[in-house]
Amino acid sequence: KYMNIRRGKIQDLKKITVIEAECFPASEAATEESFKGRLTVYPDYFWILEEDGKIVSFVNGMVTDSPNLSDEMYENPHLHNPEGEWQMVFGVNTLPDYRKRGYAEKLLNEMIKDAKDKKRKGVVLTCKDALVHYYSKFGFKNEGVSESTHGGVVWYERRLVF
Repeated sequence: KYMNIRRGKIQDLKKITVIEAECFPASEAATEESFKGRLTVYPDYFWILEEDGKIVSFVNGMVTDSPNLSDEMYENPHLHNPEGEWQMVFGVNTLPDYRKRGYAEKLLNEMIKDAKDKKRKGVVLTCKDALVHYYSKFGFKNEGVSESTHGGVVWYERRLVF
């Protein structure tokens, strides 16, 4: 199988919206409108993995000087600051049929490497309790319950400091 990692482009809009909807409940999934804003303002902050030309996994998130991930960041792409200190992770998506192949891990490692190369302070994400362990293997430390109330669920803020 041919695997390719690339950055986002506006032409990916429909496909990534569909993938997001398969990976997250409706209350948590980013909308097409939200992705349109993100892909317009910061397409280079989408890491997309294709298998045989089909998008099967992607990671995205803005860069900001704010050390904590807030719900406003999901909806307002203009909070992105390419010179910012912190790389945020908004979504880690892999289609169900393509899971357990290390694709998300490849993309996260790519994002982390890029953040290091750009001399950021680190990477910040929020996750549900069940995924705290998964992100620990990348070096993310738990900072407790996030201020985010996205989708009406409890999120844990995780931080990887370089």
